Amino acid sequence: MTTDVTQLAAVRVERVREIATARRHLRGPLIPILHAVQEDLGHIDEVDVPVLADVLNLAVAEVHGVVTFYRDFRRAPAGRATVRICQAEACQAVGAEELGAHAKRRLGVGYGETTTDGAVTLDEVFCLGNCALGPAVQIGERLHGRVSPARFDALLAEVTR
Repeated sequence: MTTDVTQLAAVRVERVREIATARRHLRGPLIPILHAVQEDLGHIDEVDVPVLADVLNLAVAEVHGVVTFYRDFRRAPAGRATVRICQAEACQAVGAEELGAHAKRRLGVGYGETTTDGAVTLDEVFCLGNCALGPAVQIGERLHGRVSPARFDALLAEVTR
């Protein structure tokens, strides 16, 4: 088992090095590289940080600071479904805060967290571009408008079957 984990980590480290090396020529390469790593591998793992620092000749603390500062970067794998609830002003005006509180209670997690069964990751965003139909929710790639707590539960049931 330990050998399998070690091998997986080595494969990941090599992939992160490939991604970073291919993009290090970009102007301000760290953020595009972080996005590419997350897109390719699902999240930014703690083993990725020193690799990125090495390739870009940065301090590990500098890379870590960027990863932890920006909410778009996940430090753990996302759930099988990602639920994003808009918390911008237009959606707040029509109940987004209450919807967010309902979602947290229903899922038993806070924003940026994944349910213990790995089914759902709950995120907050600050505009989904669906302001006229707030509160807006994105589940996976689908955007939903005028989502009430009851509709949220129905949508959630569809993705957690």
